[in-house]
Amino acid sequence: MGAFNAFSAIHFIAEKRIEEAQLNGDFDNLPGSGQPLAIEDTSHVPEELRMAYKILRNAGCLPPELAERKEIGRLAELLEQCEDEQERLRQMQKLRFMILRAQMRCGRSIQLEENDLYYTRLLDRLNQR
Repeated sequence: MGAFNAFSAIHFIAEKRIEEAQLNGDFDNLPGSGQPLAIEDTSHVPEELRMAYKILRNAGCLPPELAERKEIGRLAELLEQCEDEQERLRQMQKLRFMILRAQMRCGRSIQLEENDLYYTRLLDRLNQR
């Protein structure tokens, strides 16, 4: 019962300090104030690995699958901006290889972004060649 009272006391003190900070305006004009929260989509990561992936990402390490996905996205962005046809073809071949390798590894379709029209058009163009 003593631990419960200690917890209640800590909770009470924390609430009082939060109220004081609000009255003093300490929470006014914080970075990101009024902006929606950036919710991270981890649906592509197996549930049992999500915490480990988050810890690795916060430490500056990316699992190979996510690094590969990031590289695929980077290549797709480069293709959008590429004006040299030879370079575009070379980058498209590299992107196609990376997508196929990722699909073989995970056994399912890879998308750059869900419902990404550019990605769909890009795959259509790659499949025509």
